[in-house]
Amino acid sequence: ETGSEDIDILPNGLAFISSGLKYPGLKSFAPDKPGEIFLMDLNEDNPRAVELRISRGFDLASFNPHGISTYVD
Repeated sequence: ETGSEDIDILPNGLAFISSGLKYPGLKSFAPDKPGEIFLMDLNEDNPRAVELRISRGFDLASFNPHGISTYVD
């Protein structure tokens, strides 16, 4: 809704998107909302970003993603 910070697309067409960067001097459209990671399947006819659920125990309140990358083994 307010844009992404970064995207990494795997060879199989899955895209991981980071969103919610908060940085001094950078306007935040949702200052009280933690960062998020989305998944989009670019192979679909009408791809849409789906928010990934983050595991319990992770400090979501301070999650401030800046960039994203993947490692394929």
